Amino acid sequence: MYRFVLTRQWVCLTLIALVLIPAMIKLGFWQFHRHEHRVAQNQLIDANLRAKPVPMTEITSPGHTVPRADFWRAVTAAGTYDTAHEVVVRMRTSGDDKVGFHVLTPLVLGDGRVVLVNRGWVPGGDDPRAYPPVPAAPAGEVTVTGRLKADETSAGSGIKDRKGLPDRQVMLINSAQQAEYLGRPVLGGYLELTAPDPADGSPEIIPEPDHDSIGAHMAYAVQWWLFASAVPVGWVILVRREKRDREEAAAKAESGAEPEPATA
Repeated sequence: MYRFVLTRQWVCLTLIALVLIPAMIKLGFWQFHRHEHRVAQNQLIDANLRAKPVPMTEITSPGHTVPRADFWRAVTAAGTYDTAHEVVVRMRTSGDDKVGFHVLTPLVLGDGRVVLVNRGWVPGGDDPRAYPPVPAAPAGEVTVTGRLKADETSAGSGIKDRKGLPDRQVMLINSAQQAEYLGRPVLGGYLELTAPDPADGSPEIIPEPDHDSIGAHMAYAVQWWLFASAVPVGWVILVRREKRDREEAAAKAESGAEPEPATA
């Protein structure tokens, strides 16, 4: 009575099931790996934020690519702000998702090298091509503390580095680009300012990255695996139902009753 599974309809149904099972298992592992990545990143962020700040010059240098292990590392730098070469970074959002600019100010160290300091967010004006109102950076020698961030690139950030931008506006924070603009050696990566706080609250200090939530990736992984296990169970149920319907139809035919059409 199970020969019906060799019919075209049931062969197609079985092939679809055989394709769905490994696909769903793979999707489950994809979500599981995303969960693991998120957990590892949260642990890295938390550890680096809690670490004792170290001089930025100890962990990066001109041309240095900041490794992932040093992302968000607490660092310090002492020098003088070069406000004449300050630029703003376009299309950046505030803590409440308003679009504006990040203020990128070079900090000249005692040896002439430069640390790029992201001082925070400011709103844009009515004209997006105009330089926004930016509070002046502190004068004289200052010591700043912040989070070490890697250079932004078009590939890594998903932001296209456009040409022909207005004067003193950029799309990416990139030490190599700024070294060319400044004509000075610039330490790789940049410092995202956390202290001291601006006297009037502007620029708006960038909040810490989220390192508490882990998202729903694990739940999605379990769902995909449950779907994968449900496929063979559903196939067996359909086969048994089809067998039962065919047996009932055959029994009615033998008794002379009008057979009911079998369900697929």
